[in-house]
Amino acid sequence: MILTGRTGLIALLCTIPVVASPSAGVTFAVLMGALAVAVVVDVALAAGPRALVLTRSGNTSARLGQPVTATLSVTNGSRARFRGFLRDAWAPSARAQPRKHGLNLAAGQRVTLETRLQPVRRGDQVSALITARSIGPLGLAGRQASHRVPWQVRIMPPFLSRKHLPSRLARLRELEGLTPVLIRGQGTEFDSLREYVVGDDVRSIDWRATARRADVVVRTWRPERDRRVVIVLDTGRTSAGRVGVDPTQAAAEDRGGWPRLDWSMDAALLLAALASRAGDHVDFLAHDRVTRAGVFHAARTDLLARLVDAMAPLEPALVESDPRAMATAIQRRVRRRALVVLLTDLNASAIDEGLMTVLPALTAKHRVLLAAVSDPRVDALAGGRSDAVAVYDAAAAERARNDRRDIAARLRRHGVDVVDAAPEDLAPALADHYLAMKAAGRL
Repeated sequence: MILTGRTGLIALLCTIPVVASPSAGVTFAVLMGALAVAVVVDVALAAGPRALVLTRSGNTSARLGQPVTATLSVTNGSRARFRGFLRDAWAPSARAQPRKHGLNLAAGQRVTLETRLQPVRRGDQVSALITARSIGPLGLAGRQASHRVPWQVRIMPPFLSRKHLPSRLARLRELEGLTPVLIRGQGTEFDSLREYVVGDDVRSIDWRATARRADVVVRTWRPERDRRVVIVLDTGRTSAGRVGVDPTQAAAEDRGGWPRLDWSMDAALLLAALASRAGDHVDFLAHDRVTRAGVFHAARTDLLARLVDAMAPLEPALVESDPRAMATAIQRRVRRRALVVLLTDLNASAIDEGLMTVLPALTAKHRVLLAAVSDPRVDALAGGRSDAVAVYDAAAAERARNDRRDIAARLRRHGVDVVDAAPEDLAPALADHYLAMKAAGRL
């Protein structure tokens, strides 16, 4: 049983005749007894909330930053009219609106309620209990019951860097010779023979084919295809740091930094989309101390769908990553030579104590590319000179930048390509570096 605010208000008003009456005790007992009887009658007349029949429908997936609607069908299975409220509860990060739905259903009537979700984090948003509150016809009291109607909405990475995909695909078509350009690039795989035209490199002339024909014939080349690209996402403690702003939140006060993990995911999705269009095979591995997710041998048509589904529930693990276990997982899964793209942070202590020890084994068999998200706040602090505190902050920021440049230079000396860019620039910078490697035949 529940009591409404109207019951409390009536009880408060009953104090007036009690104070004015010469027999205050008798008056109090009579009024409170009458109120108690009214409450009991109201509860008895209220429709049973457990008789409601609830079913869910709607979307089961959405991208982060996009609204999603959860639909709830409510049928009054009791013989009495249901007057009251229904609360469809979700996790706070789902930002469900409205929080409460008003209901006025006749016996057997059905209504559809919609709850709008605006999630602020990736992962699986799971519905909580549905609480139905039935109020009696007098509005004094009622009944309450909870229903468990499970539903789950998977919130995918938003893939904001897809806006860079058309320009990189155009560049890829130029490399493959599908788009006419003023400067003809050189690939590394033989494509076909054609007649010589003025401006062709004489080194491309195929003398044997020329001897068999009356015209001079040149070889045409295309970038490498059918190579294997392994994207490795570091989900250790360094991926939890928030940098930049959250591009999925419109309100200025909500635009806190995105975790490094999410920026790395965005770059990984752009690289995977580009590499699959280029004819390469893309594998994915998320790892810290153990493997958190993996996508291997996916068809090019469903690669992105499988990637976003694997990435959606990933969260940074507040543990130090184990590069040796990561390298073992890569070697076990990938037998042939591949381009290993490691998305992690250029943290000097973590790389010195971990990654540097396994680099010789990785670079001996694979081409390794390390991509890292830099913190733009460090660059902002490095320019501060307004007061003594700002000068000390600038000195610390400059030292952090020097350490970052030093570890990047050491990695390059070990044969590792390094892409270090601001959060919004990491995805296009990584895509450009991949295209440059493909054009140069370095995959």
